[in-house]
Amino acid sequence: MAMSGGRDDGEPMMEMNTTPLIDVMLVLLIMFIITIPVQTHAVKVDLPQPNSNNAQTVEPDKNKVMIATDGTITWNGTPVNELQLRQYLDQTVMMNPQPELHFQPAPDARYAKVDEVLAIIKRANVTKLGFVGNEQYRNDF
Repeated sequence: MAMSGGRDDGEPMMEMNTTPLIDVMLVLLIMFIITIPVQTHAVKVDLPQPNSNNAQTVEPDKNKVMIATDGTITWNGTPVNELQLRQYLDQTVMMNPQPELHFQPAPDARYAKVDEVLAIIKRANVTKLGFVGNEQYRNDF
């Protein structure tokens, strides 16, 4: 930072030296940051608990995923949400040999819901997937 010493004729310098002002402001800023109380706000989240029933609902040879007209997803006849469906699919992928997965949407189920469930199945890397009930549409095309 350049500083001028005034003119040669002895007039006083008209510019204010801002370096001490900036130093004081930085010290005050650091003091305010240090004295701010730590935020202890907590968000309560209900996480799913491991369930011993999961092993009993996954069949070793074939499992069936159905989508009802109202968008309800069922796994072997038991209503499940997307998270539970993904957990069941992860269990089936780990099994050797991998059981078949039969997918049967209702004829009047919303396409968006069917597409969402198919995306979950694809992300789970299921290799043995079969569509059930498509034979009813064979004469429609």
